[in-house]
Amino acid sequence: MKSKHLLSAICLVAIALVISSCQRRQMHVDSSHEAAIAVNQSLDEIADTAYLNILEPYKVRLNAELDEVIGHAPEAMRVAKPESNMLNWSADALREMAHLKTGKDIDLAVVNIGGLRCEWEAGDIRLRNVYELMPFDNKLVVLSLSGKDLLDLAQCFADTMGQGISGMKLTIRQRKAENVTLNGKKIVPQMLYQVATSDYLSEGNDHMEPLANYTAIEKTDITIRDLYIEYIKLHPMVEAKVDGRTKVIR
Repeated sequence: MKSKHLLSAICLVAIALVISSCQRRQMHVDSSHEAAIAVNQSLDEIADTAYLNILEPYKVRLNAELDEVIGHAPEAMRVAKPESNMLNWSADALREMAHLKTGKDIDLAVVNIGGLRCEWEAGDIRLRNVYELMPFDNKLVVLSLSGKDLLDLAQCFADTMGQGISGMKLTIRQRKAENVTLNGKKIVPQMLYQVATSDYLSEGNDHMEPLANYTAIEKTDITIRDLYIEYIKLHPMVEAKVDGRTKVIR
């Protein structure tokens, strides 16, 4: 009889231990600290040299490819609002390449100034320079957009005091868009127009909400960066003029 009670007691203890072990423990932080670790040559002493030795031949080959000269800029290419030679070049290049890749007549190309991450000095343009300019993998898309949305988009350009555009002209007066034309013609609100831009901007990002109102979209797997590389190889003289496509009246 005693053995039966002992066995029952052992079973109860075992069950209690199992239940206790399955319960979620409450965790809390006793203390914490933070420190800034500079990513510079001070880390070289802890580098995995064997791993670096494996990577070295690939690094040499990659650098050789990135150093390839693909074009030449006779003058510095600058990024500035309301327009600049780099802004105009990037939008004009996108418009031409979008037509070449899709076969569509592109009414407008749009590039956000924040997407251009460097400027180019006068001289040779190397492959690495294009990667520095456009480090993202944003893809080319062509949108069907109503004239009404294009006029709203022009107002977005006025709000931000300029973006990269090709095909449109406008005047900005007190952050209001005036005299907006597309390829020399007034925009018809009910008409549909073809707009080349990036998949990122097609979502209405960077204060370009009207771009997300497209009625149709043609997506591609071609990055904007690759389009620029191909464009430079087609047009090795990298240059553009400030031509008054975006005027600001103070």
